[in-house]
Amino acid sequence: MFVERLHALTSFRLAVVSRDATVQDAALPLSRPGVGLVLVCDATGSLEGVISKSDLIRHLSSPTHASPPASALMSKSVITCGPKDDVRDVWQTMAARSLQNVPVINEAAKPLGILDIRDAMKVLFEEEELQERMLFNYVSGVGYR
Repeated sequence: MFVERLHALTSFRLAVVSRDATVQDAALPLSRPGVGLVLVCDATGSLEGVISKSDLIRHLSSPTHASPPASALMSKSVITCGPKDDVRDVWQTMAARSLQNVPVINEAAKPLGILDIRDAMKVLFEEEELQERMLFNYVSGVGYR
């Protein structure tokens, strides 16, 4: 299954701010249920980095009281996926790197959504259940349904 089949879920989680947005602007989308990552984009709308809840907490717990722009808090090294990527492959990368969320971007690095690891796991589990039912029916002599 391709990531694009999860577009309804990934687009729901999409949260984008500009590189010069305030910390408060970046924190606001993170307060929404299901949103764990904010994408920081340049003036053309291309992905430059991400801000996670952990990045925000790290900033708020530091002794400095300055309010830097979002670009100062963002992680610039970002693991991304595309709509044509296989969900299983993306999930394996997420699991290996302990990532909860991965931005979904197009060929021009424009954000399309954010894949949450729970959504990927749910889809993979449903695929395994379907294959198990099909195998059981085949072995039982029922055939495919």
